[in-house]
Amino acid sequence: MTTMLPPSQQTTPSFTLPAMHQVVQAVTQRIVDRSVTSRGDYDAMVAASAKIGPQRKGMGCANTAHAFAAMPINDKLMMRQEVAPNVGIITAYNDMLSAHQPYEYAPEIIRQAARDVGATAQVAGGVPAMCDGITQGTDSMELSLFSRDVIALATAVGLSHNVFDATLCLGVCDKIVPGLFIGALQFGHLPTVFVPAGPMTSGLPNDEKGKIRQQYAQGLIGRDELLKAEESAYHGPGTCTFYGTANSNQMLMEIMGLHLPGSSFVNPGTHIRKALTVAATHRAIAMAQDTSATRITLASMVNAKSIVNAIVGLLSTGGSTNHTMHVVAMARAAGLIVNWDDFSELSAVVPLLTKIYPNGSADVNHFHAAGGMGFLMRELLQAGLLHNDVDTIVGHGLHRYVCEPWMDGEQLSWRALPKESADTNVVRGVANPFSPDGGLKLLGGNIGRAVIKTSAVKPEHRVVRAPAVVVHSQQELADLFAAGELNKDFVAVVRFQGPQANGMPELHKLTPSLGVLQDKGFQVALVTDGRMSGASGKVPAAIHVSPEALAGGAIAQVHNGDMIELNANTGVLRVLVDDAVLAARPHATADLTPNAHGSGRDLFGMFRRHASIAELGASPMFDVQ
Repeated sequence: MTTMLPPSQQTTPSFTLPAMHQVVQAVTQRIVDRSVTSRGDYDAMVAASAKIGPQRKGMGCANTAHAFAAMPINDKLMMRQEVAPNVGIITAYNDMLSAHQPYEYAPEIIRQAARDVGATAQVAGGVPAMCDGITQGTDSMELSLFSRDVIALATAVGLSHNVFDATLCLGVCDKIVPGLFIGALQFGHLPTVFVPAGPMTSGLPNDEKGKIRQQYAQGLIGRDELLKAEESAYHGPGTCTFYGTANSNQMLMEIMGLHLPGSSFVNPGTHIRKALTVAATHRAIAMAQDTSATRITLASMVNAKSIVNAIVGLLSTGGSTNHTMHVVAMARAAGLIVNWDDFSELSAVVPLLTKIYPNGSADVNHFHAAGGMGFLMRELLQAGLLHNDVDTIVGHGLHRYVCEPWMDGEQLSWRALPKESADTNVVRGVANPFSPDGGLKLLGGNIGRAVIKTSAVKPEHRVVRAPAVVVHSQQELADLFAAGELNKDFVAVVRFQGPQANGMPELHKLTPSLGVLQDKGFQVALVTDGRMSGASGKVPAAIHVSPEALAGGAIAQVHNGDMIELNANTGVLRVLVDDAVLAARPHATADLTPNAHGSGRDLFGMFRRHASIAELGASPMFDVQ
């Protein structure tokens, strides 16, 4: 098997690049300006760690011997010579999760690919990979968000041995990629490539699965029918095929130039998937061998321009709401200060170009077949909505990503994309978008600031004015639904669900019941300081309310029966109570003792106590201002 990388040889785009959109340029400059000190500190750290030649060169003999003691003899000889690059693999492999099971054989593929070009590779460390789909609605979900920070810490531990000249990050799902990204940035002086595993092949259509879940919530079908449907949807190795946080992660890594072009949504177990893993290894080694002043490293790839590109990609695809927190934390790891105003201003000018479930009926396999990331990026570049002037793993310039991989016999190569979308029901050009603005919106008012995923909400449901039903857990609301007490217009206010309260679990368990009520004709919405997941669906949900209830947010002053206005069109979220009356109300309290114990939650008290609010990334590691 051989590899050809025409994108790395391409020096000019095959299409006209216009001037950058004024709003995109202004938001980028604002991030640069507010990050002068923090980015300067980050750059200084990277510069202090930079080293020409193999990182292990000059280490003490005992240190070096420990580093390669278990390697095969030929690899050991390569390590002893202190000339060839040694690649560090950080892997999220486990065989319980379908998305990460394909990584089981990746280390050996990578080691052999490295040997083929006179280098070596080692697994530097493993990181946990938690599945929200498994833990949804259980106590364990309260560990989920903070698993991102655990993964970042574990990544740093793996790379801290300082015997690696490049990094390959193997991870896919919700918190795994942000965690790998944050941890790897501590070693930003190294070239870094993210290696996707790909989505599973399409199974039961997602909209049909959603209908069956609603039928189960109403008691119309039993558990056997529900389980059969779920098994038909989640049926093999690979990422879940809907466009939630996991697949939003893959989009982000490609649009930031950290994946090989067109590699994000190639199914596992295919010849081309293996070839892409080999090619990713070769790219990492080639980058490590570059000793020029313009060598590309993770630090050079992650800057204000690439972070803005990530946000533009998220908005143009109606991606996961979780990334309104993750991108903030990921940027902060590189010394870049991003906030929700940046998201909001970009959302006003970035069109929605895709319809992928839960925003439509198609899945990511359909998106990939219709033109995928290459088509999307070409459209955004031609509209001046993406910065082309960025480093990527295949060279300088994002235009190198306007192509798709294919197997020319036994040779992996890249070719030009068709000029038109293969399915305009799935992905469209800027001239004919699904919506003129982005799929995520910022909401604000006297309750606080929140985000809403509008791309999946029909226009007739984007404005809700109804009385509040206030609860302190999703189970309370589920019990009210089961008792038949929610057959009315209402706004569910589910509070004390923020990172400081209980670790900010996703409240996706509420989706079927709220969907049933909406289908019955009731005006319903959700307002919460918790999360709703990357699969936020057709019910309007104002989530990540900041400040959260435990941090003194006004959401803790809302009473049952208060009229709530949620207007996704105008960006308003407020309780219709006189300001003086609201200010005079005491803040509600909640007994969170049960949330501190069991399922490992006892170990995460430090994370809860030190977590920032959602708008600042919900991380205990960064003092984001």
